[in-house]
Amino acid sequence: MSDHISAKLGDFAETVFLTGDPLRAEHVAKTHLSHIRCVNRVRNMFGFTGEYQGRSVSIQSVGMGMPSMSIYASELIQQYGVKTLIRLGTAGACQEFVRVGDIVLAMAACTDSNINKRTFGEIDFSPVADYRLLKKAYEIFSSQVEAAIHVGAVLTTDTFYQTEAQERQELMKHGVLAVEMETAALYTIAMRHRVRALSILKISDCTITGESTPAQEREYAFVDLAHRAFSLLEDTLK
Repeated sequence: MSDHISAKLGDFAETVFLTGDPLRAEHVAKTHLSHIRCVNRVRNMFGFTGEYQGRSVSIQSVGMGMPSMSIYASELIQQYGVKTLIRLGTAGACQEFVRVGDIVLAMAACTDSNINKRTFGEIDFSPVADYRLLKKAYEIFSSQVEAAIHVGAVLTTDTFYQTEAQERQELMKHGVLAVEMETAALYTIAMRHRVRALSILKISDCTITGESTPAQEREYAFVDLAHRAFSLLEDTLK
């Protein structure tokens, strides 16, 4: 048991899928897993462990933003021995060619947060995905999903409602694909503890066109693709 997770040691599988929304975690677990156990309910941040094609897998909700992701990723790794963390989330497109419904595999994460600066000072640390996971995910999604697949950098921001227009424009000029709120924290913590991490993001809205997915659809935005993400289990358990 940790400060924010009530699970017992051994309740989590070595591979944990992370969702921001607790209801999405519950829906994915009930839709795709068998022999499901709810292993965490603290603050209604649901966590579940079950089986997918005979393999143990867990799903834990982490809330919104880098501070919340930092808490759950750190405790899962340090207190429960988790070795692989895969974020299933949504993001807003920052490029015209990235459309609502597309998939972004986050290779690296820029951030406007001060969290990493408190650790690295004036050094611009670049948190990146695990290459093996990224490569495998690209192979799976490009062959099995009709939506366009994009691989590149994302912006992890502390502000959901855009206020830094000039800075966002510069990032767009430099090819940043999408904006979200957790990946930089996930990758930094994973690199610190020498475990593997990947963010798989479904584009739910576009900052350029204003196109957006309704809230109810966003809640279950990744459910239809979760079983493809679960195909990564074969690789992660080797």
